[in-house]
Amino acid sequence: MAGGQERVLRRRIRSVQATKKITRAMELIAASQMVRAQSRIAGSKPYLDGIERVLVDVAADGTAPERLIDVPESPENVAVVAMVSDRGLCGGYNAFVLRAADRLMRAGEGAGRSYRLVGVGKKAAGYFRFRGRQLDESFTMGDRPSYEDARRIAATVVPPFMAGELDLVQLVSTRFISSGTQVVETRQLLPLVPPSGTPLAGSPAAAEHRAGIPPSDGSVAASSAGAAPEGEGPTGRSGYFEYEPEPEDLLSLLVPRYAEAALYGALLEASASEHVARQRAMSAASENADELITNLRRVMNRARQDAITTEIMEIVGGAEALRQGAHRESAPPRPDIDAEEQIA
Repeated sequence: MAGGQERVLRRRIRSVQATKKITRAMELIAASQMVRAQSRIAGSKPYLDGIERVLVDVAADGTAPERLIDVPESPENVAVVAMVSDRGLCGGYNAFVLRAADRLMRAGEGAGRSYRLVGVGKKAAGYFRFRGRQLDESFTMGDRPSYEDARRIAATVVPPFMAGELDLVQLVSTRFISSGTQVVETRQLLPLVPPSGTPLAGSPAAAEHRAGIPPSDGSVAASSAGAAPEGEGPTGRSGYFEYEPEPEDLLSLLVPRYAEAALYGALLEASASEHVARQRAMSAASENADELITNLRRVMNRARQDAITTEIMEIVGGAEALRQGAHRESAPPRPDIDAEEQIA
């Protein structure tokens, strides 16, 4: 019984050791891919920041279409893009995003909204299929997403939005802040949300902003083309711009490009967050494997000691039985017993 238990424990230890090698290798691979993903995020930000600045400046013009700017008051047709990974073994990374998207749609449907669902990553298709929710479009999420992937995703939501079929496009994904912090966020992709303090299209402040008139609240405004106000920081606005074609036509051209750039940045951040989550999960799995191996070895050693103790007791018991048997054979006959036997 003990010998059979020891063989089973040895087999389990070898199995856990093999699993530990796999998790350790996956941890190292995820760590190396995470570094490359961070560099790609840093390389994509200047383009996105630049196109955002142009769009914000164009949006401040009073002739810009209002449906392309700001948060709609009562959207009826909404598209949700849920961005996760193709594979598991990354902790709760996929579950957090998919649950957030599911809660978002349930709350909106309770308010009478109609949703289109676009899934990015194979895990999204499986999650929503299990819950009886149909995906309008589905895309895969590779280890190294490209700009062409973002363009294909944008092609499913931008044309309906520009045609007026969608009032709002929301993106549910993981924002990569640092290697130690990743946050699940629901972002408004379309219409464009201008930064706080930027005048909205159609407002009196927008016309003043375009004309270079200082705002009434005393804040610094652009005064002339190419001239920065005195004391303004390096990040401040300098001058104003005249665009050609008209702001409405320019927005119609730039909004799809902005959506593609924003989706590409979200893909890169989601990929980096996935690698971080997988690295953490595999590190925890390797530590658990070490602990499990230690416990199994302790149990195996205890079983081996029990087996050795049992064998020693059996040997000692057998030797004692042989000794007693040999002593009885070598002992002389007792006279009183022989006399009794003769009388009997």
